Amino acid sequence: MSSAKKSTYILPTIVIAQFLCTSLWFAGNAVLPDIVKNFPTETNLLANLTSMVQFGFITGTLIFAFFAISDIFSPSKVFFICGIAAALFNLGACLPLSDVHLLLLFRFLTGFMLAGIYPVGMKIASDYFKDGLGKSLGFLVGALVFGTAFPHLLKTFTASFPWQYVIFGTSALSLTGALAILLLVPNGPFRTAGQKFNFRSCFDGFKNPGFRSAAFGYFGHMWELYTFWAFLPGMLLLFNSKHPSSALNIPLFSFLVIASGGISCMIGGMLSQKFGAKRIATIALAISGLCCLLSPVFLFSGSAYLFLIFLFCWGLSGTADSPLFSSLIAKNAPESLRGTSLTLVNCIGFAITIISIQVINLLSKQLNVQYLYMVLAIGPVLGLWALLGKKSH
Repeated sequence: MSSAKKSTYILPTIVIAQFLCTSLWFAGNAVLPDIVKNFPTETNLLANLTSMVQFGFITGTLIFAFFAISDIFSPSKVFFICGIAAALFNLGACLPLSDVHLLLLFRFLTGFMLAGIYPVGMKIASDYFKDGLGKSLGFLVGALVFGTAFPHLLKTFTASFPWQYVIFGTSALSLTGALAILLLVPNGPFRTAGQKFNFRSCFDGFKNPGFRSAAFGYFGHMWELYTFWAFLPGMLLLFNSKHPSSALNIPLFSFLVIASGGISCMIGGMLSQKFGAKRIATIALAISGLCCLLSPVFLFSGSAYLFLIFLFCWGLSGTADSPLFSSLIAKNAPESLRGTSLTLVNCIGFAITIISIQVINLLSKQLNVQYLYMVLAIGPVLGLWALLGKKSH
């Protein structure tokens, strides 16, 4: 089959597989109210469940990079194996667990295997699409966002069934995505052996002002994004408690708000080709930062319409810059250390999400909840300072 014909289905296959497999990411969050019933004394379960997936992802990414797994072995086979393993570990949440630490371990292992799905999916795309990678990353990150949101939609459709159906469904989706990559996406024409992980040299990228400003812009973005996603159902629940007549469908609107970010990723990727990645990323980060600062006004508005419009604005702006930061970082990274540099930035970014989630969880017990999410503006403000204060192309 010619490369032209292959390219017509390769990217859609990678995007769909990415979506199916990353549906595991927030599977635990979607059924949290049901899981909490098994562990009534665990007051920090939301923050800990989310943080363990993030911690597993960070650990997995570093180990995969250190051993150059996707360079030594076929990336498609790595994706397949990790998709299967992640699905199995995801099912661990359905076991009759009496110890919450076992539940957290299964979420950690799920996150660990996601390190062989999300970054490896981007590597597979780069092996096929040497030009226009920014646009391709827009679709891939969009798929991640849709995958993250999807468990909430499953919860909506399976509301009358046991909560385990959400876990069964997301595991089945991951198995399907893994098989699709194995059967339909062989090694790409531009695949080359990369440099092995070098802890000392991986910091060399930060000597470049363009790389440094893009990386710190990304860090600011990550401080806000996953915490917003994790606490979004709580925002909807709080609105319902204050306005019982509104009766907003929490799983459905959690899905719609998070999924809207998938659309903005794709649109942002296309707009960046005309207006530049830095400009679009800066605008998106500024809007999401403004949403953090205005959250006391709109989250406590008496109008459900204003409240939902605000959440959708936040959901759209919060993710639009994600693939753009990745393309800026890749463009400004040292040629021989691109993979290593991207790995480091990715790991730091996800480590920041753990800190942010735990900080908001801690402050929720100390601060008036009306002003709680203003703390998330710290990330966008510092990210904008880095972007506007340094040159990145």
